[in-house]
Amino acid sequence: MMKAVDFAVAPFLLIWETTQACDLACSHCRASAQPLRHPDELTTAEGERLLEQTVAMGTPVFILSGGDPVKRPDLYTLIRKGKGLGLRMGTIPAATTMLTEDLVAQLKDTGLDQMAVSLDFPRAELHDSFRGVPGAFSRTMQAIDWAHKYALPLQINTTLCGRSAPYLGEMADLVERLGIVFWEVFFLVPVGRGEDLGGLTADQCEELFAILYRVQKTSNFVVKITEGPHYRRYVAEREAENAQRGAMHAAGATLPKLLQRSEGPGHTVGLATRGVNAGNGFAFVSHTGEVFPSGFLPICAGNVRTQDVADIYRNSELFRTLRDPDALLGRCGRCEYRGICGGSRSRAYALTGSYLATDPWCGYEPVQNAEGRHARVR
Repeated sequence: MMKAVDFAVAPFLLIWETTQACDLACSHCRASAQPLRHPDELTTAEGERLLEQTVAMGTPVFILSGGDPVKRPDLYTLIRKGKGLGLRMGTIPAATTMLTEDLVAQLKDTGLDQMAVSLDFPRAELHDSFRGVPGAFSRTMQAIDWAHKYALPLQINTTLCGRSAPYLGEMADLVERLGIVFWEVFFLVPVGRGEDLGGLTADQCEELFAILYRVQKTSNFVVKITEGPHYRRYVAEREAENAQRGAMHAAGATLPKLLQRSEGPGHTVGLATRGVNAGNGFAFVSHTGEVFPSGFLPICAGNVRTQDVADIYRNSELFRTLRDPDALLGRCGRCEYRGICGGSRSRAYALTGSYLATDPWCGYEPVQNAEGRHARVR
């Protein structure tokens, strides 16, 4: 089992956007990726130094993302370097012609812990339209078969927005048949091309949570919700109701066991042992070395070319504020679940201009009762 990480000292997970180059034109793309690599991307040596600094600060999981990380010719070198340092390594190749059986076999040979592929819709025509390239669905399904052939643990990434939400039940049925170890469901933050996609209402989120909770309770793979931290409140409520223990309040709230799996099946990447949020258990490094609390919260706190990533994470005012639940404003600030949720800081910033504001996609209404404790308005 992975040891617990003190989020004041290190993130559980660091993602490095190795490149913004990608041959897809995905509707939701944060980076608005383009085919060619940027000339000022971090070099191999700079990437290896970032890996070393990540290990030194105590972070266990490192993801090489993009764009399409396969566009970097040093991808295998970076994975081997990370594995040699003791990191759990993952990567997310795009469903292009570069995603071949030989690529999957070589990723396995490097010791990669987990490969992720994106699957947003359960039907080819819908997924291909969303990803902007015909054949993306069939390439993804082929890559799933290759991952199984080479015994490479597989993760599915799914984006939820106004367009894809109606298909989540059908999507869950498909995912449950794919033999995966990890399903990451991303609640859209409207940045980049994603600004043009339909958002969700708070009530829709609750309906989607019900589907995801059912999958999490009945499946043998890990379900992780990204940029939907109020799912943790939803799970806490359902678990409390099931145990007939009443509401969990701030003084004694703990993360339900359902959300505490630090490893996935077969000792794959798994979840943190507490809730991860932007700047609080999570950090993102851009292709040019800028450090952000999240790829979807575009406020730069420093650059790894001039600072140690640990110093940025531990000491920058931005990151320190994001780790303080008492700094939150509005409903998030007075919510009894703020310690295990905290709302999407990225979505709050994208939709309100303040990264401390209430997450607009959460409709939970905490109020003070006569005993000075919070209670929900129903």
